[in-house]
Amino acid sequence: MSKKPRVLLIAESANPEFTSVPLVGWSLAEALLRATDAHLVTQVRNADAIARSGLVAEDQYTTIDSESVAKKVYAVNNVLRKMGLGWTATTALVSISYFAFERLAWKKFAKALRSGEYDIVHRITPLSPTVASPYFAKKCAALGIPFVLGPLNGGVPWPKGYDSVRRKEGEWLSYIRRLYKLMPGYRATRKHSNAIITGSWATRSQMPESVESKCVYIVENAIDPMRFCAQEPRGLTKPIRAAFIGRLVPYKGADIVIEASAELLRTGELLLDVFGDGPEMDAINAQCEALGVSEAVKLHGWVNHTDLHKELSQCDVLSFPSIREFGGGVVLEAMAMGLVPIVADYAGPGELVSDTTGFRLPISPRDGLVESLRGVLESITQDPEQLVAMRGAGLELIEKHFTWDAKAQKVLDVYRWVLGETDKNPELIEGFLSSQRPMPTS
Repeated sequence: MSKKPRVLLIAESANPEFTSVPLVGWSLAEALLRATDAHLVTQVRNADAIARSGLVAEDQYTTIDSESVAKKVYAVNNVLRKMGLGWTATTALVSISYFAFERLAWKKFAKALRSGEYDIVHRITPLSPTVASPYFAKKCAALGIPFVLGPLNGGVPWPKGYDSVRRKEGEWLSYIRRLYKLMPGYRATRKHSNAIITGSWATRSQMPESVESKCVYIVENAIDPMRFCAQEPRGLTKPIRAAFIGRLVPYKGADIVIEASAELLRTGELLLDVFGDGPEMDAINAQCEALGVSEAVKLHGWVNHTDLHKELSQCDVLSFPSIREFGGGVVLEAMAMGLVPIVADYAGPGELVSDTTGFRLPISPRDGLVESLRGVLESITQDPEQLVAMRGAGLELIEKHFTWDAKAQKVLDVYRWVLGETDKNPELIEGFLSSQRPMPTS
């Protein structure tokens, strides 16, 4: 590429001080700001945090004030969450808020786009494949400006045997989730996108055949090496220290970890650190007491994301049998710290871990998952040295593929392709881990 592409980055949710989707939106946008001649467009709620990061308003980013709609949507969402409805309902509401944001963003930048100030428009967030881009996709196509969508990630089917967890999570709308394809702008967004970045094979499998040639695969998550980097390796001596990281909600599986490790915790061969808080905290406390493992399990509660690395440096493995994880960024963060991951072989985490970097538990109903995890933990406590090679392979994988700057370079490959400067990179079609493979859609 003779010069850096001029990119208008649309990331309604992009915040360096949040976690989850806002942090993904911010981290990828920031890396692309370094790699391209880009300008970030985001929602006004992110303004203060972005200013504190050092970016210059109007020069490097613009905020859009769609609060007249966003506040109402937020209020309704709070009511629905209190009623017990899950993330599917939240995602449906996001569409309403995002459409208002995108309408105002188009109004703000339409003149610049018509005058040729940008080579590409790239919508980074929302990540959900259910949320259309009703303004930018079609209008950019009319102007002849390539429109890139993604990474899209979500819609992982609930595995068999977990309907009770599904209902406990309030995911009633997930039974009719496919109706999102009837939403305004859904088909037009895909039709007018020049490239669709899918952040997982689960999402890739949802793409209609008509857009298959536009799809590329780039894992949703990555890590900031300044925040998550391996310290001097902790000696692999007993007791082995395992970590669980995540919200304490049913599908994450903290209760599975405690049940599977109970005997090892009682004998002192294993210690467990649980990082996270949520509605299951009381139940987790009660489970620890009932199993007689409270002294070997430390419930840290919520830990600031920027401080988590200090705690992880004392751990050896990540025990994370979440049964429905879209991205699994926590797996990459743990690997970057030198922890060996143990994950359920399903969706995001199952795509990030290979047999050389960790352990993948066959997805099965709860009793089977507990038994599989127990077997892996027993194997590790009997032979801790097996973690050494896995730790090294994981660190090498992170450095090569999973920093945000490395991910930005893969996105640059997409830009070169849609601008007609190169052919489609085969690596973006097939992926680069032996564990990456299509998932069933039901």
